[in-house]
Parts: sequence; structure tokens; C-alpha cells
Amino acid sequence: MPWQRLLAHSPRLPVAALPDWFASLLQLCPGASAFELAVVGGCRAETPGLAFLAGYQGALRALWPAAPASLGALCVTENRSVRPADMTTRLDGLLLNGCKDFVTAGDAADWLLVSAREEAPGQSPRLALALVRNGEAGIRVENLPALPLMPDIAHARLQLHAAPCERLAGDGWDDYVKPFRSIEDLHLLAALTAWQYGLARECGWPQALQLRLLGLLCGCAEVARQNPSSAVTHVLLAGLFAQQQALKPELDAAFGAGPEHWARLWQRDQGLLALASSAHAKRLQKALVCSWADSALLQPDTGSVFVAFQCLQ
Repeated sequence: MPWQRLLAHSPRLPVAALPDWFASLLQLCPGASAFELAVVGGCRAETPGLAFLAGYQGALRALWPAAPASLGALCVTENRSVRPADMTTRLDGLLLNGCKDFVTAGDAADWLLVSAREEAPGQSPRLALALVRNGEAGIRVENLPALPLMPDIAHARLQLHAAPCERLAGDGWDDYVKPFRSIEDLHLLAALTAWQYGLARECGWPQALQLRLLGLLCGCAEVARQNPSSAVTHVLLAGLFAQQQALKPELDAAFGAGPEHWARLWQRDQGLLALASSAHAKRLQKALVCSWADSALLQPDTGSVFVAFQCLQ
């Protein structure tokens, strides 16, 4: 992460149609890593929703580095479930049929990664991940009404009717859908923290708060280097969210003392940091069951810090 780019005082990107805004971000940081895209995009975003979009696009590129230079979305949820056994979308040959509940960025998304079952009859559910392009035959993206949270970022429903696709290599669940949970959480946390940090500089928040936000971003950068499927990573990620939560009293005071415009935006969208909080708690508990975490983090009187750092190496 070239921190000079973050620390340099630069204007926010003006609000625009989502594809145009993202194109401007890519022009601002050509060749950026997935994490850098999330952080720079968050810092330059006018709203928490646009910061979310930058983080989400960064997460997609961390998952799939071959992503095109346009807006994309990962389409998994069906009937509010991401369990393979609950999915009905199927891949037959190279044709997709089914429906997905949620397309982030709505019809502004140019390319879509779609999870689909591909097992033979009588076999256990097995997922593939397939690439389709919005606007091609058999693909319908239907925008849905704006949500109270992040209303400036569209969302949509996806319908697939014998849609031609390209199957990505690997297992759809183990290689893509499952690790994306942690990848997305990390990049969204980084992007929203960067939005707060950019605002902190602009509004002259207390230096101590600015430095704590910058330190949190440094922690995010380190966790971005780790295996997203590792229990160690899940514990570290929970620590980052705990740090952000611990800053809430200072953040509330800073927003309350500053321009009302920013306070209203954050009041509306701060729930983005609490998305899937119950899933986060379950993920942490599973990670703590691992032998190193169970002994190192839950028994502080037995040299736990030394043991934990040994396990991180």
C-alpha cells in the first residue's frame, strides 16, 4: 500500500453515475492493488455508500484478480440464503438458469459472478462459479427500490434463462463464495475507515483520533496479506472490527461537532459496519475453537501472547 497516496491531500471524487464514478477512481490510481482501490476509493468518496462500493469492488478483485476494469458483482443469495443446498440456480453445460436475490450496484454492474449448482442427480450439492455479462442473452437485471441504508448504491434481482457463461476454474464454494465473506468484510471495513479518515483530515478532527484511524487502516493492510480462509485471519479480522467499534464514542463526538451534512450521512449509513454481525460472531467462535486460538486467546495466564505470535508465523 503506497501510503503517500492516502496521506496526500486530494479532493473527493464528485458524485456521478456509478460506472462513471468507478472509472474516475480507476483513473486516479492506475495499477492499484485490490486493497489500495478500497482505501483510496473510500478516502475520496463523497458518501459512505460510494466508499462501500469502492471496498466491494476491491474485494471482488482480491477474490478474482482477472476482473475486468468495470463494475462487477458476486451473485450468491437465493431466498435470503447462501447455503449451497438452498440454491436452485444451475449450471448445465455452459448455460445458467435460475434467480439471485441481490446484485450490488444493480444494472450498473457490467459483469456478474454467479454461483450455481452443477452436481449430478443424487450427489451432494456442488457449486461452480460462472461469469456472465450484463445485457447478454438470457440475462435480466431488475433494479429494486432503494434501501434506507446506502440508498445511493442500487441493488437488483438477477434472472437467468439459458444464459451463456464462462465457468471459472476451481470449486465455487471453497475457492470463491466461502473466502469472499472474509475478503468482503475486510475491504469494506478498510474503505469505510478510510472515508472516516479522509473526513477527519478535512474537518480537523482531533489528531489522536486521526492517528487511531490511520493505525486501524495499517492493521487492515496487514490482514489483507493473510489467507482469508485461515482461522488466524478470522480472529485478526474480529480484532479490527473491535477496534473500529471502540472508536465509536470519539467518532460520535467528532461527527456531532462538525458539519451537519456529514453527521446525517453517517447516521444514515453507519449500519454498514454492523452488516452480518451475527455471522461475524459465529465465525469468530469457530476460529477460537482452533487449538492455537483456544489455548492462546482464551487462557491469558499461560503465556498466551507468545503462543499466539508463534502461531501467526
